[in-house]
Amino acid sequence: MKRAPSIFVFGLLACSPLLNSSASADEPTFTRKEDVVYGRKYGTALTMDVFTPKSNANGAGIVFAVSGGFRSSHEAINPMYIRPLLDRGYTVFAVVHGSQPRFTVPEIIQDMNRAVRFIRYHAKDYGIDKARIGITGASAGGHLSLMLGTAGSLGDPSAKDPVDRESSRVQAVACFFPPADLLNYGQAGKEMLRATDHGKAFRPAFDYHELDKDSNVWVQITDTERLREITRQISPITHVSADDPPTLIIHGDADVLVPIQQSEIFVKKMKSVGVETKLVVKKGAGHGWMGIERETALLGDWFDQYLNKPTADKPAP
Repeated sequence: MKRAPSIFVFGLLACSPLLNSSASADEPTFTRKEDVVYGRKYGTALTMDVFTPKSNANGAGIVFAVSGGFRSSHEAINPMYIRPLLDRGYTVFAVVHGSQPRFTVPEIIQDMNRAVRFIRYHAKDYGIDKARIGITGASAGGHLSLMLGTAGSLGDPSAKDPVDRESSRVQAVACFFPPADLLNYGQAGKEMLRATDHGKAFRPAFDYHELDKDSNVWVQITDTERLREITRQISPITHVSADDPPTLIIHGDADVLVPIQQSEIFVKKMKSVGVETKLVVKKGAGHGWMGIERETALLGDWFDQYLNKPTADKPAP
């Protein structure tokens, strides 16, 4: 029987009885600073929670993209998902981005870039090495992780805000079942250009508008070539290059929401340019599975391997 897919993996994790029961008896080994403002847009604060190990901090930072279906909220932050990383000594930054239905994917990507620049600018304040930052997430959060890995950029040295002068590049990526190529989604040539090409729950994230200069009214973008270019820009596979960071993906081979083909073609493209990349296939698993938090150990192993030593930022694309 085909299981109904759910892209809201972090909501599922937050409700897991296993997670909620196992954490309560343990003495916290980390501190949590909530609602740190990393940016503002349209009068709205963009926030993150900062989790810091109490005694064994290793000087590296992990960005956790809090995103399911490109929805994001403070309530969706689940410490149990990231606890294995905290236990290894990583400082974890749980980033809440501007959420759909108000904001679209290109705008959300901008938020994630801003978050990484903010973290790097304040690296000393958080006790981390600015050259040792990784990123993780699942589904939409995995997509954003790949976007930062392949399309993050150096900062603007002339920017008025010093945060925007920092790089948004990361040094390692490890994520779950990410959409990677929206121009070849599930099969070659299947394009996800329009909001209606996506499931109803996700359409607002792909409903692109622009300000018409003559009428000063926001109008929907309907031109096919414009939509194809936007889709290309938000597809991580488009930006793959030889100096991308090492990337780990974990994906179920029974996923009907984000086909495993997405990870397969992305990994193939990364390997073709010589980037260290690995795909772990979860046999029989769909879009998220009970006990997924246990797979965080694999993410930790990956980060241990590639964030152990400082590495240089990728040059500007």
